[in-house]
Amino acid sequence: MIEALTNQIPFISNCKKIIQIKKGASSDKKYLINLEDNQKVLLRVFNHEALEAKKAEYSILEKMRDYNVTCSQPISIGKVDNRGYILTTYIEGKDAEDELPLCTEQEQFNIGIEAGQNLRKMHQYTAPSHVTSWYLRKKEKHQKYLDAYLKCEMKIQNDQKIIKFIEENIHLMKQRPNIFQHDDFHVGNIIVNKKKFAGVIDFNRYDWGDPIHEFLKIGIFSRKVSIPFSIGQIQGYYNNTEPEEYFWRLYSLYLAMCVFSTVIWTIKTIPDSIDDMLEKVYLFLEDHDNFRELKPKWYTV
Repeated sequence: MIEALTNQIPFISNCKKIIQIKKGASSDKKYLINLEDNQKVLLRVFNHEALEAKKAEYSILEKMRDYNVTCSQPISIGKVDNRGYILTTYIEGKDAEDELPLCTEQEQFNIGIEAGQNLRKMHQYTAPSHVTSWYLRKKEKHQKYLDAYLKCEMKIQNDQKIIKFIEENIHLMKQRPNIFQHDDFHVGNIIVNKKKFAGVIDFNRYDWGDPIHEFLKIGIFSRKVSIPFSIGQIQGYYNNTEPEEYFWRLYSLYLAMCVFSTVIWTIKTIPDSIDDMLEKVYLFLEDHDNFRELKPKWYTV
């Protein structure tokens, strides 16, 4: 099936090797295509009904190219035999989640620096005018998760203190900008090659809103894999200067909100993983002493 498809896409019709990539949470089928000139490209195949949404994602990649973000470069998008496809360049390497533990602390920090610098490049892209305010969208989403949490049987220790912290700080979102968000920026979506930053992948969950919200995934995922990388990402984003308290207060606010969305999302989507997700939640609650501290314990510079 895939060979028949590649034969109908001119750019890869001369391919000499096809390898399916099974890692990742996306529903797209992904293939590494080796061309005769030793060039490698990535083919993603999906149901044709998703083509319009994928065109929006493809335009995001074009915009990232304009901003010199180190990520997959768009080559073509289209439909063949009731299947849609996106063709992009392939970033050589492995995801940072696997590679960072093999690097020295300085190498991990340097990779984080470049990741932060690229994240800042992404945030040059302002949301289209039709996108409603971040404050309204985020507050409504949070309230739905909180309402569902209050009705469910599972409870987080000190949840009332966390709710109070959110109530005291949620107003800070009112004046926050509407900027492009990768919205899944963490070590699982960053590629490392030969112990150096190679690029960012998986833009399919993009959103619009506060750029500080992007750092949420550090507290949930990246810090557990590499603290030097996590510190480097923040330092790189802020051009090797210390972020102000405003950053840490918003960062903590978004992590606090994440407590309730994580519980509900996990129960509904992957209930068998609830223990693993709770471990992550309690780890970042400990990092912040249940948000009595804005700056996490691991951030030492």
